[in-house]
Amino acid sequence: MNFSRLCVLGMGYIGLPTASTFATHGLKVIGVDVNDRVVQILQNGEIHIQEPGLKTLVQAAFHSGNLQVKPQPESADAFFICVPTPVQPDKSADLSYVLSAAESIVPHLRPGNLVVLESTSPPGTTVEVVRPALERSGLRAGPDFHLAYSPERVLPGQILKEMIENARVIGGIDIASAQAGKDLYGIFVQGEIVLTDATTAEMVKLMENAFRDVNIALANEFLRLGERFGVDIWEAIRLANRHPRVRILQPGPGVGGHCVSVDPWFLVEAAPDLTSLIRQSRMVNDDQPAYVLGVVRKELGDLAGATISTLGLTYKPDIDDVRESPALRIIELLRKAGAKVRAYDPWAPADVLEGMRASDVEQCAKGADCLLLLVAHETFKSLDPRLLRPLVNRPLAVDCQHVWHRSQWEAAGFSLRSLGIPKPQEASVR
Repeated sequence: MNFSRLCVLGMGYIGLPTASTFATHGLKVIGVDVNDRVVQILQNGEIHIQEPGLKTLVQAAFHSGNLQVKPQPESADAFFICVPTPVQPDKSADLSYVLSAAESIVPHLRPGNLVVLESTSPPGTTVEVVRPALERSGLRAGPDFHLAYSPERVLPGQILKEMIENARVIGGIDIASAQAGKDLYGIFVQGEIVLTDATTAEMVKLMENAFRDVNIALANEFLRLGERFGVDIWEAIRLANRHPRVRILQPGPGVGGHCVSVDPWFLVEAAPDLTSLIRQSRMVNDDQPAYVLGVVRKELGDLAGATISTLGLTYKPDIDDVRESPALRIIELLRKAGAKVRAYDPWAPADVLEGMRASDVEQCAKGADCLLLLVAHETFKSLDPRLLRPLVNRPLAVDCQHVWHRSQWEAAGFSLRSLGIPKPQEASVR
C-alpha cells in the first residue's frame, strides 16, 4: 500500500516520536491530543516531555511543513492509536482512552484505510474492543479497511534510536492488514518486521514485560533474603551471573514506568486462574516501597516529625517520566508515617510534588535526619558527602540504588545504609 497522509492520536512518549518520524520521512501527519495544554505547547514549537533528540526531531518535523498538531482527528490514509492504557485501582485495564480514540476515528474512516493500535492492551483488545467501535462506521474490518496491532518496544532515553532499529511485530486481523502495516512501518523501521495475528502481537508485548517483572521480583526477593542472612546481595548476584546460563537482574526500591509495572496486570485480569506467578511477582514488586519504608524506620526509629530528604522522583535514571514511580510511592508512605519529606529531582516535571521540591541538593539536604537516595541519576552518583555533612541534622544516608561508596560516606562522617548490603557488624563470617 501507498500512504501519504497519517493521523496519530495521542502525543505522548510514543505518539509524538512516531508522528514526527513519519513527517521527517515525507508524509503529511496530523498529530492529535485531547489535552489543550499539550496541543498549545507543541504548536508553539516546544515539547512537553523530555527525551534525547526529541525536540530537534519535532522541530524538524514542523519546519518541514509535514506535521500539524490539532485537538481532533482528520481524514487520513492511516490512523495510529497511541493513547494511555492505565491500570485502575482494582488492577484492571482502563481502555476508555482506546475506545474514545477509536470512536473519534469513525467519522473519518474510509474504505482502504489502515488503523493501527499501538497502546499496550490486554489480549483481544484489537478484535473485541477496537474492531466493533470502528465498525460503527458501517465499514467492516478486513473487507473494507485494515486493522492491526503493533506494540511499541522502546526504552525511555533511547526511544528515537530503538523505534527505528528494534524489530517490529505487526499483528493484523487478517494477512492483508498485517501486510499493510508492514508497508507503512517499512518507511522508517530498519529492524526486522515480523507479521502475525493481532492477539499474538498483543501477547508478545505483555510477555516481554511480564518476563522482566518476574525476574525483577526474583532479584528483590534475593535482596530480602540477603539482608536476612547477612549477605551482600550485589556481590552474590555478580558471582551468580558468572554462570553461563544465569542472568539475575538488579533489585531496587520497586518497579515503575508505564510498561513493566502495569502490563503484567493485563494478563492477570484476562486469565486470573492461570497467572499465579505473574500476580505474585507484581505483588512482590509493588510491596518493595513498603520494604524500603521498613529499612528507613529501622535506621531512624520513629518517623513522626523526622525530616527525610529524598533524592529522585522519576521511575528510572536520567529521564523525566514519573509514571508509576516507586519513589513517589515511598514518599507517600513516609508522609503517612508522619515524616516531613523534602524532595529534589533535576529531571522530574516541576508540577510533581509541587510545594515539597527543593531547588538543589544542598537545599534538600539542609536539616535532614536522613538522606534517602531513590533514583540513580548521574548527578546523584557523584555527590560529595563532605559538602553535605554540615547541612544535615543527622548524618544518616540510605542508598536504595547501590551507587554510593561506604568508605567515602563514612569518611565524611555519615552512617550509610545500602539496600542489599548488611552493615559490617551484621555480616556473617565467611
